[in-house]
Amino acid sequence: MNTGVEEAGKYAFWVRLAAVASTGTAILLVIIKLYAWFATDASAMLASATDSMLDLFASMMNIIILRFALAPADKEHKFGHGKAESLAGLVQAAFVLGSALLLLFNGVGRLLNPQPVLNAGIGIWVTLITIALTLLLVAFQHYVIRLTRSVVISADALHYKSDLLLNLGVLAALFLSQGIWLLADGLFTIGVGCYLMWGAGKIIWISIHHLMDHELEDEELDKIKAIVLNHKGALGMHELRTRQAGNKRFIQFHLELDDDLSLLQAHGIGEEIETEIKKALSPCEVFIHHDPSSVVRAELAGEEANID
Repeated sequence: MNTGVEEAGKYAFWVRLAAVASTGTAILLVIIKLYAWFATDASAMLASATDSMLDLFASMMNIIILRFALAPADKEHKFGHGKAESLAGLVQAAFVLGSALLLLFNGVGRLLNPQPVLNAGIGIWVTLITIALTLLLVAFQHYVIRLTRSVVISADALHYKSDLLLNLGVLAALFLSQGIWLLADGLFTIGVGCYLMWGAGKIIWISIHHLMDHELEDEELDKIKAIVLNHKGALGMHELRTRQAGNKRFIQFHLELDDDLSLLQAHGIGEEIETEIKKALSPCEVFIHHDPSSVVRAELAGEEANID
């Protein structure tokens, strides 16, 4: 099995596992938060339960979308289906924005009509359990993100990091709303809603970059150039173009070679460079156009003449 296939398989395994873990956690959180809301009638607890329901729906969508995004290239999609992951990131951002607006509305309503929280002890214990479960999930998601750099899992992790802040706010609100500061319930809810809106903007920006075929990071571009220019058979390179869809990078460039090389020698040099790039940036596809150096010089001279 070649390196590219191994990397693709590893990516699919971890991303799917993270999506399943997220969905399972969300189901459990929805159940215990709804119980706590019925017991306490706290606005912040209702907002937290609603946010978890949206997280659950988004996580279930992730499993469906990833099934498509991780599918291999086919006749209709010869570059693969990786961009579906960026579309999923946009869907996730929409859910985050919906959660944020819900929190803002609930928070404002409780500010206008502050009330003490009933059975706060139940809410506090449920919130502590929620925080512990969310911390475990976020830690696992960040491990997967380091391995895969998945946009979908990054978006999902944002949900649950926001949930950590929300749950801390709920915890404080439940305590303070016991006659100490009745406005705490609403104010914490509004604060987390604003944070969610900011985070959704970041996910939208990342997803749009991928959908618009944004160039790879400078560090990766420098790595490609170093591999090409350090090869003893390469005289230079130009017209380097790159993009990324899901976890897969697409790289193309013109390779400048000596005029006297045979077609077989030129092909061999290109194969060696392609292999090195795939080792460094797997999974990726590399497209190389071989140019004789004299042709490159003639093209550059022609361009200069046109400028003059």
